[in-house]
Amino acid sequence: MKFLKETKDGTLLFVYVQPKAKKNEIEGIDEWRGRLKVRVKAPPVGGKANKELVKFLSKLLGAEVELVRGETSREKDLLVRLSAEEVRRKLNL
Repeated sequence: MKFLKETKDGTLLFVYVQPKAKKNEIEGIDEWRGRLKVRVKAPPVGGKANKELVKFLSKLLGAEVELVRGETSREKDLLVRLSAEEVRRKLNL
């Protein structure tokens, strides 16, 4: 899957974020961008959407999640401390 890449530290998860949504949810795979589309309730002000995204995915995956790229962009790269197979299974994809 294009939006996952296994590394020695865990799995890179490539995400496209839509802030100011009605609820936190995974919308699906954005084939055009090759990223997982995630909606978060928080606005993109003062890093609130980033914090909400990390918190949401950490809880959903039951693992440590860290933002590694894309702090001011909608396209973000996150490091998840799980194998790619575990991430895929927990996301039901």
